[in-house]
Amino acid sequence: MSDSRRRKPPLVADKRYSSKTASKKSKAKAKSKPKAKSRPRKAARRRNPIVALFLGVFGWMFRLLWSFGWRVGAITAVIIALAVGYVTLTLPPVDELFDGRARGSVTLLDARGDVFAWRGDQFGGVVTTDTVSPHLKNAVVATEDKRFYRHFGVSPRGVASAIRINLREGRGPLSGHGGSTITQQTAKLLCLGVPYDPKQWKNEAAYEADCREGSLWRKIKEAIFALAMETKYTKDEILTVYLNRAFLGAGARGFEAAAQRYFGKSAAQVTPPEAAMLAGLLVAPTRYAPTNNLERSQARAETVLKLMHEQGYLGDTEHALAVSNPAQLSAAAQKKAGGYFADWVMQTGPEFFTRDTTEDVIIRTTLDQRIQAAAEEAMRTIFETKVREGSEAQAAIVVMSADGAVRAMVGGRKTRVSGEFNRATMAKRQTGSSFKPFVYAAALDLGRSPLDVIEDAPYCVNIPGSGEWCPQNYDKKFHGPVTLTEALKQSLNIPAVKLAQSAGLDVVRTVASQFGIESDLAQGPALALGASEASLLEMTGAYAGILNGGSAVGPYGMTQLNLLGQSEPIFSASSGIRERVIREETARQLIWMMNKVVTEGTGRRAALPDRQTAGKTGTSQSARDAWFLGFTADYVAGVWMGYDDNTPLSGVTGSGLPAEIWHETMVRVHEGLPSRALPMQAPAQPASRPNTTGRTTGDQSRRTNRAVENVLRGLFGADNR
Repeated sequence: MSDSRRRKPPLVADKRYSSKTASKKSKAKAKSKPKAKSRPRKAARRRNPIVALFLGVFGWMFRLLWSFGWRVGAITAVIIALAVGYVTLTLPPVDELFDGRARGSVTLLDARGDVFAWRGDQFGGVVTTDTVSPHLKNAVVATEDKRFYRHFGVSPRGVASAIRINLREGRGPLSGHGGSTITQQTAKLLCLGVPYDPKQWKNEAAYEADCREGSLWRKIKEAIFALAMETKYTKDEILTVYLNRAFLGAGARGFEAAAQRYFGKSAAQVTPPEAAMLAGLLVAPTRYAPTNNLERSQARAETVLKLMHEQGYLGDTEHALAVSNPAQLSAAAQKKAGGYFADWVMQTGPEFFTRDTTEDVIIRTTLDQRIQAAAEEAMRTIFETKVREGSEAQAAIVVMSADGAVRAMVGGRKTRVSGEFNRATMAKRQTGSSFKPFVYAAALDLGRSPLDVIEDAPYCVNIPGSGEWCPQNYDKKFHGPVTLTEALKQSLNIPAVKLAQSAGLDVVRTVASQFGIESDLAQGPALALGASEASLLEMTGAYAGILNGGSAVGPYGMTQLNLLGQSEPIFSASSGIRERVIREETARQLIWMMNKVVTEGTGRRAALPDRQTAGKTGTSQSARDAWFLGFTADYVAGVWMGYDDNTPLSGVTGSGLPAEIWHETMVRVHEGLPSRALPMQAPAQPASRPNTTGRTTGDQSRRTNRAVENVLRGLFGADNR
């Protein structure tokens, strides 16, 4: 009997279709369930057709630019990489880049062998980041490129900052601040690898101007060169090149030369304030050079010290100590003596060893810095105490030895200068009565005596083409019969013209030119009154010829010239003595007459209290020039005073301020020197000679009386100076 409640086993067919059946049943049940109400769908928001169009165009342009940009960028990167690679291959070994001067340096030594001036491009020797003072290295990095050791040669952040500053200050994006790294500045110093070629460039200045060009294309080339340097050299090697090639004012190339120039020490020895002053020069070497304006240079150094402190190179104590003790110039740099003299030596020396030298040259000179300082102080004293404030009058001084060795030279009231107009050598001015000694030298050498009598009376000369010329004395008076000595010491004009006519104008002209007056000498009788022009150096040299006994001298300032590192001199000189012009006896008698000028005549203000002095005053036409030239047994000195534009001097003659400047100079020059007698000779009683000078019998009688008086003085030991 079957159990109806027992479950029947599933058939095979049921197993096959069970899943499908169950699925259908579930679907049927689902359909039988009541449907839930669905929320009504919101209507789709319609996009503004203009916006849609704009977005479409923008998207298309973006895709186009992106597609074009990454391709251009990739090509540019490849080009830059190739350019950098090519430049890298052309870069020389780093040690060939340290000294890139186109010309050499000239170091000038005084007579004692001490340095007093530098010319040309000074290079003190190679320094490296290891040998230079760490303070100097830190100062340069802090000032010029604080991220130097972190960038790859170009600093995008620095460039962006520089452009922002330039635009904010109203300049073009590439004008003013450049944002250049030290590597880029070094590339500029190397002129992007282009060497100086005299055939291509007008001069070195034009070459350097091209190297400093700031165009966009130049900046791109500079960046490529900087990247190549970063690839080829280490950071310290790049910084070493920079330390050795940077221009730091006063002709100094590199920090070693600058340290020697300003502080008299090596760049390895500079202190924090000195390092800050040197680094501060990089922004504007000439403006901040301490030899131009020490206070301005110290203020700039204080800014550098602040940067060093902020960047951690100096602690609080070190920073405070450096600020409170600013750098000071060395003694040689402070003096800055002999600028005019140094310029003169450079102008008169061999061009290929001075102005255009490619070698480092050392020149020993005749300069005596003590005498130079004496001349500068004397001029300063007179202008501060005797010349009205605001006067633009100028003056010049030359001091030399009897052999022509120039010991001091002042070419103008501004004494601590270089490259300025030198009134001692460049100015040609009328000599006035300071020319008269050459007239008397010619007459004495022809046999005239200082005691000969000549008539100071109205006198006229007929000059062909000009008519009659009648000279007058300065005081507009006539003094009758006078001796030649009296005529010279009172600087009488008429006797000088008569004497020149008597001796022969050609003879006078010859004597003056042989003594060293190289300028064109006047042809007419006004020659005797100094109508010709000459420089102060020429006149002083001519007076030196009188002092040394009648031999001409060539004023000289160079005694020895050596190339750096060589012991054998290329050039040497020990004297400027040349051929004899007048007899020694003539020279001695002329010195005796010129001594009377100082003791009894127009040059009394020049007299020195402790030694014999001889000289001559001179005032040109309309008082445009005033002179005093003279000498002691030790030194010859000349002083000129006047205006650069030939404006007449007001109340000044050669017997006034020029004689006082001469006096002040020579008092200082002779401090500590023993007194020596002048090589002068009083005239003997002249022999009787024909009356050829217009003298009367009474004149001859007076002359005889004076001669007898001189003999009596000689017998009884009277002073006959």
